[in-house]
Amino acid sequence: MSALAVAIVVFGLALIGWLAARMRAATFRTPGRARFTALPVHYGYFVGICALVPPLVFLATWSLTAPALVTDAVLATPAAAALPPPGFERASILSEARELGAGRSYGAFHDLSAKLAPAYAAAQHRYDWIATAIALLLAFAGGGLAFTRVRPDFAARTQVERVVMLLLLAASLIAILTTIGIVASLLYESARFFRIVPIGEFLFGTHWSPQVIDARDPGASLGAVPLFWGTFFIGAVIAMAVAIPFGLMSAIYLTQYAHARTRAWLKPVLEMLAGVPTVVYGYFAALTVAPAVRELGVALGVANASSESALAAGAVMGIMIIPFVSSMADDSIAAVPASMRDGSLAMGATQSETIRRVILPAALPGVVGGILLAVSRAIGETMIVVMAASGVATLTANPFASTTTVTKQIVDLLTGEAEFDSAKTLAAFALGLTLFVITLALNIVALTVVKRYREAYE
Repeated sequence: MSALAVAIVVFGLALIGWLAARMRAATFRTPGRARFTALPVHYGYFVGICALVPPLVFLATWSLTAPALVTDAVLATPAAAALPPPGFERASILSEARELGAGRSYGAFHDLSAKLAPAYAAAQHRYDWIATAIALLLAFAGGGLAFTRVRPDFAARTQVERVVMLLLLAASLIAILTTIGIVASLLYESARFFRIVPIGEFLFGTHWSPQVIDARDPGASLGAVPLFWGTFFIGAVIAMAVAIPFGLMSAIYLTQYAHARTRAWLKPVLEMLAGVPTVVYGYFAALTVAPAVRELGVALGVANASSESALAAGAVMGIMIIPFVSSMADDSIAAVPASMRDGSLAMGATQSETIRRVILPAALPGVVGGILLAVSRAIGETMIVVMAASGVATLTANPFASTTTVTKQIVDLLTGEAEFDSAKTLAAFALGLTLFVITLALNIVALTVVKRYREAYE
């Protein structure tokens, strides 16, 4: 049986155990019975969990180990003696034989794959039945043992709550362990890179040309300063020059001037921008904004105006960030106590003076925190710069010139055929680690500012 079929059967057995335990526990309410310590549903959940969790844990573990067991069984057959030495060709033949044996492929490029396919099918069939038997045995054993404990004096509710707490703890640890795994992989690969290229040449070098690397001095072509500048110029200067004014002004209008009915319509429409996929923004930047920016540059007399300019990518990125800035500013302004605004108006200040001199200064910490979060979001953006920015690393402050970013270069370095032991490919991990550290620092600063702001008015 397939793993899905086994899981369905196990769920059915757990459901039967849940119903049986619940029905048995319901008899505890009859006169003459001892006082019970949990509701019937708690006993049902206890038996269902005991019948469900052990086989599912086994199936998850089995799915990771079974492919290796099947491959070892195939390699032990006489037909496997004709396999080439370990390497790409051997792996390709075994992979093709596995697909043929599973019925997911109907043609073989290698003749040996067709010979090994029956062995794969037989081994997979045998191990599937072994897994099915063990999973069903665990379900029956767990459910049966739990059913024997369905008694009035058994604290089923406590046991169920303990299991639920463990599940919640495991769910919360997934994000933490994922982050630890990402950071560990970045650190490991970056350490390999910095054994080839000195960290000083990478962080402070001004020449980036990974296509042409001198084997004697790879660091001479892998200076990342132009990438850091391009990322800052596009994401923190141009994008924020668009997002901050429009986002802040829209928040001021929606919170201070707009009628309730107008706000009810405009705020969802504005936040719809946040739901647009970034690839759509990329198409918009490459096909619509970039040509218009180039024509504007030519009209202004900029001779080297590029269709892959920093202005095109940054402007569209700023449009994408507007809902983010607006939402954070909206929440910050709305959190300012009404007594401060009413006191200003009572002293004779106009509404615009109240906004400029009372509300905005009071909401400034929250607004600044939102802007910092928006900056970290912008410098980590990928699709827009991949589709609209250039791949040429230049140190220029001309918004009409071509420039590139860290995320654009990471995509270029890891796209296509690449050797993961070369300095060119490992540079992508070093760039990723640097970008991770920068965005983490911005997020920490922003969250600290927002936290202090919230404590001031709570």
